[in-house]
Amino acid sequence: MKAIVATEQAAGTAGMKLVHRPEPQAAINDVVVQVHASRFIPTELAWPSSWADRLDRDRTPSIPGHELAGVVSALGYGTTGLSVGQRVFGLADWYRDGALAEYVAIEARNLAPLPGDVDFTVGASLPISGLTAWQGLFQHGRLQAGQSVLAHGAAGAVGSMVTQLARAAGAYVIGSGRAADRQTVLDLGANEFVDLDNDALEDIGEVDLVFDVIGGDIQKRSTGLIRAGGTLVSIIGPAEAQPSNGLAIDFVVEADRAQLSEIVQRVRDGRLRTNIGNVSTLDDAVAALNSTERRKGNTIIRVRP
Repeated sequence: MKAIVATEQAAGTAGMKLVHRPEPQAAINDVVVQVHASRFIPTELAWPSSWADRLDRDRTPSIPGHELAGVVSALGYGTTGLSVGQRVFGLADWYRDGALAEYVAIEARNLAPLPGDVDFTVGASLPISGLTAWQGLFQHGRLQAGQSVLAHGAAGAVGSMVTQLARAAGAYVIGSGRAADRQTVLDLGANEFVDLDNDALEDIGEVDLVFDVIGGDIQKRSTGLIRAGGTLVSIIGPAEAQPSNGLAIDFVVEADRAQLSEIVQRVRDGRLRTNIGNVSTLDDAVAALNSTERRKGNTIIRVRP
């Protein structure tokens, strides 16, 4: 099968190559998915799991890309809940080869059914950003209707999901970003927008939850806005500052079939939209992922037409 491999950490995306690899086999509780679309995020190449397995053994050249949508082509021994020919989407294990390939072997529990009216390209854009937003807001942040949320990077892949999901849950949402993002963030449903370059962050007053994708000085200043009993949720590692009377939580997103199903249902009924930018073929993926142009939206690799 065709696959994109990452060859060495120091080379980054410049070390990616299109190669031929044997098709993967389904282990116990696995399925093999014929990949139709996948997504790669450059930060993957900074994760130790992209280069070594759980026992810290080198596993290069590794296949990156952990978000996927496709069709189940084989079942491993003991696999239940999915069937051959079923449309699925989900999140591949960090320590195993990913989905920038024609086929991927993946634990069945990491996948959810992809309804027939949702395009594979859309399905591949949802898992990391959708699950990160969902888990940060509801699982770790325990967001309730009527509370207020400061969503940093609200026009980005994760931030746009945070903004939409929080607003749909009945929260008052303040989105932050650069001046050029203002209308995008308001169109996503934010009640207010904060231009981090020109507006005074402190002017927004107290909030119940800060969802941080930035860190540094912005995070430190944001902790002072969290009211008693509130929460700072960070997805960039342990918080550098603690709210004086609240919680600071950092987490790594996990695959969850039920949550994926909730997310895709919101896409189907129009409550949630994803931001897809460039769509490339697998043959052109290396060039697309090494582009020097600043692109808005998710880059999706369409593996099958």
